[in-house]
Amino acid sequence: MTNSHTTNAKITLREITRDTVKDICKLKVSEEQEQFVAPNAVSIAEAHFSSNAWFRAIYADETPVGFIMLYEAPQEGWYGLWRFMIDQRYQRRGYGYKALELVIQYIRSKPNVKELITSFREGKGSPKGFYEKIGFKETGEKDERIRGGERVMKLKLQ
Repeated sequence: MTNSHTTNAKITLREITRDTVKDICKLKVSEEQEQFVAPNAVSIAEAHFSSNAWFRAIYADETPVGFIMLYEAPQEGWYGLWRFMIDQRYQRRGYGYKALELVIQYIRSKPNVKELITSFREGKGSPKGFYEKIGFKETGEKDERIRGGERVMKLKLQ
């Protein structure tokens, strides 16, 4: 993989296949961000055991640069941003923003969906600021199912 991509790269979301899974599993966030997101191999394994998981690799042109996974609960009117990462080599190029825009378009195409939910922990490297730029707002709730209780954010989709 090269590090020569510009912010003009075409961002796409692609299914992970037996031919691409190893490359997706090699993607990593920076050391300071590791506390905020599970490795992609763990996420892919979890997805295969959840009927509510939807997951894709994020590509910039033909290079895998990240991973995204949703928890789908359309019958309840919401989706959850379960996992989201951009490899440390490709951060700060707008790829994460563009990928999340594609995911939001996908979710908005579903009937009766009112919001996208995510959670975060504070600390150096926290994704909180990124989510706020997208339009997520803190709810004041904590998700205690997650180690240490993560703070919940919602993005209204209607």
